Amino acid sequence: MVNETGVSKWILVAAARPNFMKIAPLMRAIANHNEKGNGPVRPLLVHTGQHYDANMSDAFFRDLNLPEPDVHLGIGSGTHGEQTGRVIIEFEKILLRETPDLVIVVGDVNSTMACALAAVKLHIPVAHVEAGLRSFDRTMPEEINRIVTDAVSDYLFTPSPDGDEHLLREGIPREKIHLVGDIMVDSLLASLEIAKERPTLDRLGLKGRPYALVTLHRPANVDDKRSFTRILRGLTGVAEKIPVIFPVHPRTRKQVGAFGLESHFIFHKEERPLPRFPKSVLQAYQPFGYLDFLNLMAHAAVVLTDSGGIQEETTVLGVPCVTLRDTTERPITLTEGTNVLVHDDPDRIVAEVDRVLSGRRRKSRCPAIWDGHTAERIVGILTAATATA
Repeated sequence: MVNETGVSKWILVAAARPNFMKIAPLMRAIANHNEKGNGPVRPLLVHTGQHYDANMSDAFFRDLNLPEPDVHLGIGSGTHGEQTGRVIIEFEKILLRETPDLVIVVGDVNSTMACALAAVKLHIPVAHVEAGLRSFDRTMPEEINRIVTDAVSDYLFTPSPDGDEHLLREGIPREKIHLVGDIMVDSLLASLEIAKERPTLDRLGLKGRPYALVTLHRPANVDDKRSFTRILRGLTGVAEKIPVIFPVHPRTRKQVGAFGLESHFIFHKEERPLPRFPKSVLQAYQPFGYLDFLNLMAHAAVVLTDSGGIQEETTVLGVPCVTLRDTTERPITLTEGTNVLVHDDPDRIVAEVDRVLSGRRRKSRCPAIWDGHTAERIVGILTAATATA
């Protein structure tokens, strides 16, 4: 895994908003490794452009102090097949030009699987960060991406023990599996105090007020009108009690218009405080940058989401999480964390929020290995492998 110059060249792939929080700690850990005078690693950051909205991408690069990508593929949107195919074609060109010693992919988006496939077909070792997660729901495109990526990867870095168990059952050799912790927690802990200093709550008129924070973007929820409508009915029920702050994903905003559901929302063009929040409607905003969103999440009375990463982050923050799905690939957030599943049941959505607001929060704890040092462990394992390869 070391080329003739004595420098190990690693390509790190970022594609969509959740990836950036996983790549940033790895870039820092590589820089720290190099500063210590160890066998040098040259990282190349490739952004596939799967998320192309500035608030979904550029703002996160700024907030996380990520360098400008060395390569931006500019893939954009499309069907799963179109997006995956374009990534494979364009990423293969980068691999042939750069001849890296290792490709690191993170998470479970289409680019994760596509880049792993492109690399392994050229006999380039692949490391998958956040391996082993399973929802056991193959209607989720992310589940297919996880299974395929894990099957072809050489290094599988898991965030929790259940990930190891899933991989072993699937026939992955034990020596490929490394339990390292949750890399998103690295970014969260590194950024939390800075995030809390931002005037986000003042800008939105939320200082000192209980509120709910919502994210919603998964196709099973927003592309199905019945499911989307049921979720909105539950959320508007919550809005009867406390303000519901809803940074709207571009995909979700498109479906709101397609289904004629605008009456459930007030769409704010600017982040400006309201003297009062009208009841029974959702306060919709453009997506926030990482630090502003982290501030909102840390101070929320409750978070309602269909995001896997937010299930983990709320567990670390100790903030109650109501997940708008009937499965999760992060069961540790149910058994140890703050998370509960309600799917699209409007009555359960309201009941769970009522439980939180009445002070009947579930007892939870942060898993011990989620300590903010996951990236260091990953880089240590990979550089040790480099030295002996």
